[in-house]
Amino acid sequence: MPIEFDYKKYAILYVDDEEKALVSFQRAFGEDFRIFTAINAQAGLAIIEKHGKEIGLLLTDQRMPGEKGVWLLGHAKKIQPQILRVLVTAFTDVTDAIAAINDGAIYKYIHKPWDPVALEVTLRQALELFSVTTERDELLREKMSVLRNMMIADRVVSLGLLAAGLSHHIRNSMVAVKTFLELAPLKMAEEKNSAESLRDPDFWRDYHGNVQGQIEKINTLLGDLRTASDQQSDDPFAESIQLQPAINAILKDVAGAFAARKISVHNDIAADLPPLHVDKPKFTRLIELLLKDELAMLPTGCRIAFTAELKDADMHISLTDDGPALPQEALRIILDPFQVTSGTPSEYGINLMACFFIAHHHGGKIEARNLPGNGNVITVRLPLQPPRGETAAGGTEHFHKAVLNDGLWKKLNDDA
Repeated sequence: MPIEFDYKKYAILYVDDEEKALVSFQRAFGEDFRIFTAINAQAGLAIIEKHGKEIGLLLTDQRMPGEKGVWLLGHAKKIQPQILRVLVTAFTDVTDAIAAINDGAIYKYIHKPWDPVALEVTLRQALELFSVTTERDELLREKMSVLRNMMIADRVVSLGLLAAGLSHHIRNSMVAVKTFLELAPLKMAEEKNSAESLRDPDFWRDYHGNVQGQIEKINTLLGDLRTASDQQSDDPFAESIQLQPAINAILKDVAGAFAARKISVHNDIAADLPPLHVDKPKFTRLIELLLKDELAMLPTGCRIAFTAELKDADMHISLTDDGPALPQEALRIILDPFQVTSGTPSEYGINLMACFFIAHHHGGKIEARNLPGNGNVITVRLPLQPPRGETAAGGTEHFHKAVLNDGLWKKLNDDA
């Protein structure tokens, strides 16, 4: 049974400096296809920037006043690489067509003047190919998203991640309980002749408070990881923020803690950066956890600063400090829950495990590096508009690391 295609699901953009050609194209194909037209390359680029996700096929004349057709094809490839691109060219422009094909910029080229019957066949075949390819990519993204959610949400996987990343903190927290049990009988033995000393309220109150504090610490750490992986909305990135005032609002809430340690905090983010679409509660928590980690690691009198810049449609948010440089082993593990520590575990980086998941939830990444001399930089890379229902921009890397972990890979295969 032949597959039925909706040829109006995705639009065709035709660019030509001859108005008669645009009118002819619209008249010949407007009934069967959804069509945009543009009189030059710049106007065509503006349509792609505005309606790019609706367009499946771009046809452009090569020789036009101003920018040529191959210029538009190259820019379209950068903005919406999935659009199929066709160069409409005269016989004398065949060299340009061959160059465009070799550069990977076009799907095919068509001689001008075009034959309506032959061109209609090309249009249908191109839109069919685009539809099939798009559906295949959506299916792959959905499968990757399912695998990603399994790795993050599955109880066995979560226990594996927590065992790798939290074990030393749980051990350290349990020291208080162990010490309590060891010292209590000693205390009793030392004071066995005094019933009043056996019931010393200060002794029991101090140890009880210490144990309660350590238990609360564990609960907070686990809560941050749970918050980082939860998804509460079908459209979690509906809210946009201006980065500078958003960071200012978070810094206002933690100003007292940093002032008490005489650590200066500076927001050097420019006010004119474009808005950033985020899952606001998670983004706020990400910044809070970065600051919490800095507060725990930095000596008194240090300085930290936030900066940001836009690179290739990603916002790079950097937190720089002038404290002691983290060891290379720490840089390797603190932002990657799939890495395993070797040797004696240390106290830094536990908050950054939750940061890893929050960044990945936004389709981004988080990285850390040393500065020459003293100091460290943690950089969070977030897309201006996170993809819905997709894995992160670095999802392949995330997936690769996960499946190389024997335990995760076995779990995924057992559940398949």
